[in-house]
Amino acid sequence: MAQQARAIQTRRSILVAAAAVFDERGYSSATISEILARAGVTKGALYFHFNSKEELALGVMDLQLDTVPLPPQLTKLQELVDQGMLLAHQLRNEPLVRASVGLAMDQAVEGLDRGTPFRAWIDRLEHLLSAAKNQGELLPHVQPGETAELLAGAFSGVQVMSQVLCNREDLGRRISVLLHYILPSISTPAVLATLDMAEDRGERLYASLESVPGQAAATG
Repeated sequence: MAQQARAIQTRRSILVAAAAVFDERGYSSATISEILARAGVTKGALYFHFNSKEELALGVMDLQLDTVPLPPQLTKLQELVDQGMLLAHQLRNEPLVRASVGLAMDQAVEGLDRGTPFRAWIDRLEHLLSAAKNQGELLPHVQPGETAELLAGAFSGVQVMSQVLCNREDLGRRISVLLHYILPSISTPAVLATLDMAEDRGERLYASLESVPGQAAATG
């Protein structure tokens, strides 16, 4: 069991190091040598877990999909808001999240299925929206699948713009603005009045996860 635990920790350490290098250098410029140096492991240890840089990139994207569930809220729409606001905060503060999103958005990355993170994000949003619809939180015309794709696409565009303009320093505010414009078009007025879409919502959520042993570490 101890050996298995060490192997799991080594694999994660390699992925965290790879994420940092991908985040700083980009996928095309990142090298295995840099990742080895950052991870502090031998080449044999790395190749035991990953056969190539491509597998490392896929591992980084997969690790980001393995997120810790957020605390349940009174409404599913608040849980949807929380997903977006927490991701905005993580993009500013966690290299693993930035690297995963960067790999998915990088058109220079070849040979990888860059659609996996997008499909996972859309599926997660659609699940929340379907639950919200079943609970009577959505206006009658709202289609969960279409709305999930709209939200995922809008979030992606806004975070790219924020990255280009100010290295995502204002991303919390920009996502808050996005939600304030989109949510009134899908939410019932009664639910809308209860939603916390403040720009510091993600920061507060992350702080609450940090207060639970092991939770914040698992998110990044």
